[in-house]
Amino acid sequence: MFKQHQYQLTTVWTGNNGTGTSDYRAYSRNHEVVMEGKANILGSSDPAFRGDKTRHNPEDLLVASLSACHMLWYLHLCADAGIIVLEYEDHATGVMEETPDGSGHFTSVTLHPNVKVADATMIAVANALHAKAHEFCFIARSVNFPVHHEPSATHS
Repeated sequence: MFKQHQYQLTTVWTGNNGTGTSDYRAYSRNHEVVMEGKANILGSSDPAFRGDKTRHNPEDLLVASLSACHMLWYLHLCADAGIIVLEYEDHATGVMEETPDGSGHFTSVTLHPNVKVADATMIAVANALHAKAHEFCFIARSVNFPVHHEPSATHS
């Protein structure tokens, strides 16, 4: 039997500038993602789609979810393998293609995790564990596009 986890949130549109969606340019794309007991996420659309560049957009959050999920699994696997990770930083990138009708889809995400480990003899194993982290990442297993990883590990 599978263990099931539930996630609940509320997305509230805050962008009614007085006339609702009376015109494509009449409203803001701003919204808040609200989860009980957590800080709200201030969201908008990508600036390319009339969004507020100072707020998070769904595309950024998708890439962030993939990056964070991979990191959390990776740290778990390193701890299990006796690899002491001292620093972890990922410069993740995503590619989304917009189609002529205005819809679109992600074609790939590439993670670039840079890891600093305490023991230089563990660098090869540390790099190899990224593949296993990818296999376990809930988010990567749920998307319909490839998630690549180009890791580099160094010794402190």
